[in-house]
Amino acid sequence: MPTDRPDAGFTILEVLIALAVVAISVVAIGSVMSTNARGVRTMEDHVALIQSAQTVLASAIPPRKDLAPGAYSGVVWNFRWQVDVGPIGGGWVVDKADLRWLPELVKIRVRAPSGATVNLETVRLMRRPQQ
Repeated sequence: MPTDRPDAGFTILEVLIALAVVAISVVAIGSVMSTNARGVRTMEDHVALIQSAQTVLASAIPPRKDLAPGAYSGVVWNFRWQVDVGPIGGGWVVDKADLRWLPELVKIRVRAPSGATVNLETVRLMRRPQQ
């Protein structure tokens, strides 16, 4: 088969079209990888924030015998946290009742260095103040 014929090989237009298709494919793959990397980074930041909140929930709240209404705050792993302890509401105090424990609402707020926050709420039983 002779190669010096005018219809042998690719024309410059065919080569340019092939290069354009390859370039578009590379850009599309790069875009998908970039989006994936951002998503992974966001997920890692969220997991770190939740882990910090769990650490605060497990270790920063004083034991039941030392827990009192008020606010506590601190820093763990560069995450700022604040714990607010207060009445749960709803009329839990019953006059002339012999209750030794009262439920208190514990609100936990953890803020990441990036500014993302997570809020958790739980209920802890506290000794009723002596009257």
